[in-house]
Amino acid sequence: MKRLVIYLTITAFFIAALSSNTFAQTKSQTSKTERKYKVTFIELGSVRCIPCQQMQPILKSVEEKYGKQVKVIFYDVWTDDGKQYAKKYNINLIPTQIFLDENGKEYFRHEGFFPENELIEVLKKKGVK
Repeated sequence: MKRLVIYLTITAFFIAALSSNTFAQTKSQTSKTERKYKVTFIELGSVRCIPCQQMQPILKSVEEKYGKQVKVIFYDVWTDDGKQYAKKYNINLIPTQIFLDENGKEYFRHEGFFPENELIEVLKKKGVK
């Protein structure tokens, strides 16, 4: 009986871990279209960081509301693939939000949880409606 409980617990854990699809990293990386966005919004965090997890619904909301004008990207900087972005953007803590204009130049940076209403004000500075 103990073995069965342990087996089921481990199986459930692996299924949950493998099926969890965090917002954005795979979605944004598979997008091959070269669309011109007014803003590229980059979230540098981790799926294991609580404030970063709290940002996930906000990322999804921004993409749903402004997806034609704003490219939303999430990098998990605690993974082997994501570590390079922590270095590239020289971040000190997570989550960090970086906003790039249509030419790829950084125009705003925020560290920590970023409330959606404040984040939208940053997007509006570059003409996002």
